[in-house]
Amino acid sequence: MKKLVLAAALAAAATTASAGSYAEPVIAPAVVVEQASSSSSGILLPLLLLVLVGAAVASN
Repeated sequence: MKKLVLAAALAAAATTASAGSYAEPVIAPAVVVEQASSSSSGILLPLLLLVLVGAAVASN
């Protein structure tokens, strides 16, 4: 009788210890927010190079 009670107690402890599913947890993807750059910064360098090339051509 003691073995039966011990077996029942161990079986009950084992089922509560493994409660839950074996499916992988669903993790929400991290949201990355980038700072928007102004559109004029992309054109500033080519315009500056154009002015420098124009000044070099004009000086010859």
